[in-house]
Amino acid sequence: MIWEALGSVLLGLALSWAALHRLAHRLPPRRTVLAAGSLGALFGALVTHAALGPGLVLGTLVGAVAVSAVVLSLLIRPAGRRLRRSAAA
Repeated sequence: MIWEALGSVLLGLALSWAALHRLAHRLPPRRTVLAAGSLGALFGALVTHAALGPGLVLGTLVGAVAVSAVVLSLLIRPAGRRLRRSAAA
């Protein structure tokens, strides 16, 4: 389990770094993104390991990356401001 946890944190950090590299202008500060990605991956590994059971390391790591990607996607801000027309106008 310790190797799954360590691997998931490293994968979360790698995914966070890639997101920062591609979308730095649309993400919050670097420390927040790196922490959210790694903690999301750790939580994803915990949930996936509990669901699948021991012995399925690859499945656990895939679940960790999926949860980390979802957490990181929640941090992305809109690219630009759009003016919306209200329904009343």
